[in-house]
Amino acid sequence: MKKQVLLFMMIVMFALNSNAQVTKVYDEKIDPMAQIDHALTVAKQANKYVVCQVGGNWCPWCLRFAGFIKTDTAIAKVINDNFIYIHVNYDPRNKAVSPEKMLRRLGNPQRFGFPVLVVLDGEGKVVHIQDSGYLEEEKGYDREKVLRFFSLWTPKAAAGVTDAAKK
Repeated sequence: MKKQVLLFMMIVMFALNSNAQVTKVYDEKIDPMAQIDHALTVAKQANKYVVCQVGGNWCPWCLRFAGFIKTDTAIAKVINDNFIYIHVNYDPRNKAVSPEKMLRRLGNPQRFGFPVLVVLDGEGKVVHIQDSGYLEEEKGYDREKVLRFFSLWTPKAAAGVTDAAKK
């Protein structure tokens, strides 16, 4: 009986550890400012926008959204064709990377909760901040709402919006 209990506990611990490793999408060790700078460089060269999914591995809705956009092929295609998509880790306790400075750079999106999506043009200007709560459906995300959001904020779709704002 002791061997069965021990075996069961080992299986549970392995499963929990495996699950924790799979669900982490935010790199907690990198400087988010450098991450954003790098994404902007790549986006500018590719004529794409950057989407910053701001949140953390501590946020179940952040992880849920990250998984959702990867598994839907239509959404993944719109993202791959138009955006450099990054997961920007928000950790208010990490003073080494100045979370306040990072949030200011992104237009203080934390007011919408997490995850929050920030669309940047190739120059790093905030084009749009999306409260992800509007993309939810029950205990997940609504495919049509998410697809519509990404489709409306592609560089081509947003060109008319940003050009009108310059006038």
